[in-house]
Amino acid sequence: MNTDGRLMQAYEKAKEMEIDDTSRLIFMSDVHRGDNSISDEFAHNQNIYYHALNHYFNEGYTYIEVGDGDELWEHSKFEHIRSAHSDIFWLLQKFHFAGRLKILYGNHNMHFRDKSFIQKNLHKYFDEYLEQKGELFPDIEVEESLILKCKNTGQEIFVVHGHQGDMLNDQLWRMSMLWMRYFWRIMHIIGFRNPASPAKNRAKRHKIEKNFTRFINRHGVILICGHTHRPKFPNPGEVPYFNDGCCIHPRCITGLEILEGKIMLVDWRVRPDENGALFISKKIIRGPEAIESFSLK
Repeated sequence: MNTDGRLMQAYEKAKEMEIDDTSRLIFMSDVHRGDNSISDEFAHNQNIYYHALNHYFNEGYTYIEVGDGDELWEHSKFEHIRSAHSDIFWLLQKFHFAGRLKILYGNHNMHFRDKSFIQKNLHKYFDEYLEQKGELFPDIEVEESLILKCKNTGQEIFVVHGHQGDMLNDQLWRMSMLWMRYFWRIMHIIGFRNPASPAKNRAKRHKIEKNFTRFINRHGVILICGHTHRPKFPNPGEVPYFNDGCCIHPRCITGLEILEGKIMLVDWRVRPDENGALFISKKIIRGPEAIESFSLK
């Protein structure tokens, strides 16, 4: 099935969430949490990510993870990922217990389509210290997509990872997973780039983005996604395709915020102050812009 067909399939089964000018949302994707080994691209940003999420929790934001939160292509056991980044998962657990956590799956954690996999790995975990099972994200549901309904304007924001219709990462994802796990993981450590990844293949990335643009023009919705790892923020009046980037950039993590009816692209990174002391801070890269300025109707 082509990109338009697959995105419509995800759109039609998406659950709805109403938002208004009091809503506080942070979108991040492509975290690719690994096992903290040399192939774990998230490891070098885990402190930045933790600091950012702690800020968003304290400020009352809902965290929406737009796919590929966990790197289940390279690492076959989720428990190794949870154990390697346990502090991150305890923080995500706080969001969940506060009713402010939404997780969507992408191609690298497509395993979460399986409810039994979710029950086994996300609802509970094995506490090695107490030697007993404990609750992680009890009763959580992982969806493919989400529709945000703007109460004041009637606009729809369609949130989806963006791998839909990308054959190697969608219909043939199991083959690509095995290829990465037993070949490209080793080549990646050496320094080679995976040509199947849109993050590493410019032509593939632009093709996917053109497909997104056609979908938006055809169906008249605002689109927020990830997958390409390339942040995207249109000007008012342009096609409303937003991309939150990823959390494995060499020096920063990026995300999209919605606050007081406005949307903005932000990055978090380690920066030096005037005395050379290092600290983690947020910078607004684009925006804020009123969501209503991106209407296609």
